[in-house]
Amino acid sequence: MIFRLRSLLVLVLLSSILSSCALFREAEDETKDWSANQLLSSAKAKLMESDYEGAIKYYEILEARYPLGRFAQQAQLDLLYAYYKFEEPESSIVAADRFIKLYPRHPRVDYAYYIKGLANFDRNYDTLQRYLPIDLSQRDQETAKESFESFAELVRLFPESRYAEDSRQRMVYLRNNMALHELHVADFYVRRGAHLAALNRAQYVVQHFDRTTAVPDALAMMVKMYKTLGYGELAEQSLRVLKLNYPDYPGIAQIEKMAVMQPVASTLVHEGTDS
Repeated sequence: MIFRLRSLLVLVLLSSILSSCALFREAEDETKDWSANQLLSSAKAKLMESDYEGAIKYYEILEARYPLGRFAQQAQLDLLYAYYKFEEPESSIVAADRFIKLYPRHPRVDYAYYIKGLANFDRNYDTLQRYLPIDLSQRDQETAKESFESFAELVRLFPESRYAEDSRQRMVYLRNNMALHELHVADFYVRRGAHLAALNRAQYVVQHFDRTTAVPDALAMMVKMYKTLGYGELAEQSLRVLKLNYPDYPGIAQIEKMAVMQPVASTLVHEGTDS
């Protein structure tokens, strides 16, 4: 009786395994006889339904089977968008770079630059940051710089592109964030007592991020650091620039009251920045 029961269990298990294998083969062979047009149509349908995972599957099969076909270029453009919407920015960037390299004169290559910029733009966010008001200027700015460069390249090469205006607006946002990041680093140096390093960061903002929202704070930081380091004349010069360009800056009165400290025994650096 026990032997017969064991035999029955073995048969059931084998039957389940064989059924699973059959189903796997059926799913695996679903597109075996599909034409390039059928794959592209199915992928586009998935894309329209916001089924990005399904779209990616069909586009990748299409690319693998018909890499040089007349549908390949459109499939590659759609694929980099599907990766982006499926929240796979790294795959989207790789796909965009490949398209730009293969088809630099394609009439829609500006779109590849744009999606690459968006993918890098979104890499600044993680899951938590999508729902919490976290200041992105305090994060590492490497992906922000990469995003800025992609948008800048698009605007430079295709100033009349339909994506150029949005790219310009995102560049303004990114540039403001990068400037604010420099000030966050400067504040960190102030708290550590590294006043010369803080001064260098503030100078860097004024020199390289003009017309950003961080400039008045950077000028104020320069005045404070010059006074702290004992350079009264340079402090007065920076203060005049601040008052001339930002007369309503709220911290002017307080900065003016700061005393100039005794000069420190160090060489003053006017350009560059610590990393």
